[in-house]
Amino acid sequence: MIRIENIYKSFGDKEVLGGVNFEVKKGETFLIIGRSGAGKTVLLKNIIGLMKPDKGNILIDGLNITKLKKSELEKVRLQFGLVFQSSALFDFLTIEENVGFFFYQHTNLGREEIRQRVKKVLALVGLEGIESLHPYELSGGMKKRVAIARAIIYNPKIIIYDEPTTGIDPIAVDKVASLIEDLHSQLSVTSLVVTHDLEVGLKLADRLAFILGGKIIFEGNQEDLKNTYDRRVIQFMKGSSLGPIKEMEV
Repeated sequence: MIRIENIYKSFGDKEVLGGVNFEVKKGETFLIIGRSGAGKTVLLKNIIGLMKPDKGNILIDGLNITKLKKSELEKVRLQFGLVFQSSALFDFLTIEENVGFFFYQHTNLGREEIRQRVKKVLALVGLEGIESLHPYELSGGMKKRVAIARAIIYNPKIIIYDEPTTGIDPIAVDKVASLIEDLHSQLSVTSLVVTHDLEVGLKLADRLAFILGGKIIFEGNQEDLKNTYDRRVIQFMKGSSLGPIKEMEV
């Protein structure tokens, strides 16, 4: 469903991605894990077409998006449902208007039909009856669930979660992680989770890639992870910081 082939991305003299390769299979939950500054956000922006790599190819369902015109890329983006780290809700809009935003802005559907779709998808994430509220009236965990509802309302093939549990309390973290897990099964989608939270990531992932210094230093399933001898990965799993010498070791 997603294939990343040897992509590079630099800003001035700083190389952020240095030849990244991995593949996300259709229907799986794939985790991209790494500490802050490892290149996760830049990688994500390249995958969804907000940035273009300096070199390499990105294939979405067999289509190389690095070769597409802007109008063609917009159509591909409709395959993605995006859950942003900050939730990215509009405080001046109601929850109904936030969740139904795509339909209000880009379709000719009637207001009542959009309301019914919003109501249905909010029930799916466990938030019945909040359509008339505004984001500032919700807890952090509820905002995350609203953001997920907005991402899934138009039935995307791929859902991307960018740091889905950042900024919420531990109880809400468990609820959001369980919701992601449940929706993956119910909706039969391909899920890509980008996070530095290993505990949450491992709860969700079928396979994972570890990114460090703009390079993938590990890719495999959880059994492969348990058996790795790469000390950089082991130190991350134990919560240790990685110094510059460790980053250069193989």
